[in-house]
Amino acid sequence: MVKEDKEELQEAEEKEELPEVNEEEAAEQPVEEEVAEEKAPSEEKIAEEEEAKPRKKKEEEEIVEERTYTIPLQRALVRPPKKRAPRAMQLIKAFVTKHMKVEMKVSEEEEEEELPQLIISQEVNEKVWGKGIEKPPRKIRVRAAKDKDGNVTVYLAEAA
Repeated sequence: MVKEDKEELQEAEEKEELPEVNEEEAAEQPVEEEVAEEKAPSEEKIAEEEEAKPRKKKEEEEIVEERTYTIPLQRALVRPPKKRAPRAMQLIKAFVTKHMKVEMKVSEEEEEEELPQLIISQEVNEKVWGKGIEKPPRKIRVRAAKDKDGNVTVYLAEAA
């Protein structure tokens, strides 16, 4: 059967005048296309990572102040079960704003300038939401870093 299929392919190629393709090459072509498709997203990821790396180094060089806090989140448990994790995130923002002295209000004179931002990292967010909306942690240990512009970034503290 295999020989017959080969002969039929050869006859069809001659009639249509298609370039001859070995079975091995034909088998490899779809694989190469799949590999090319896989490479494209990975190249994008690599490019994104390379762009992200200089930013991290840049941020580390510009850090003016860095502190480690243990933030109590028990007050989030006073809320109804479906509102506890969002409340825990509010508590984290309020705590860091207060302790790192982030000025969030705009006076009339400072409208032209950019306000400092409070950025909460993905790790902290995942830690709070890890067990779902109803069961945030009772407390969380974070590292807050303030840069020259007054922007504060909150990272999850390394377990030591």
